[in-house]
Amino acid sequence: MGWRPSPGSVYPLLEELAQEGLVSRRPDGRYEVTPKGKESVTGPWDFFSRRPATLGALFEEMNANVAYLEDLRATQSAKLTPHLKAVQDLAIRLSKLGSS
Repeated sequence: MGWRPSPGSVYPLLEELAQEGLVSRRPDGRYEVTPKGKESVTGPWDFFSRRPATLGALFEEMNANVAYLEDLRATQSAKLTPHLKAVQDLAIRLSKLGSS
């Protein structure tokens, strides 16, 4: 049911990426992502490694996450129950920040 890439599809793609400067071929024949390639690569993992550009953006993101948790509590509280200690710990830490 899955797709298995063949050398006939992979190597032309790698060559195209090399011509664009996104990857380079190493002396051992393997390819590696160049700094230019790293700058242009996006994927689902980027969400976890990025940081909001401003404090305002950070608070907007935090508010969105809290809204998600509130919705989860209202609609599927069993999913949230195993994480209540983490929620309480965060509440305590945020409370200390707010009282400083």
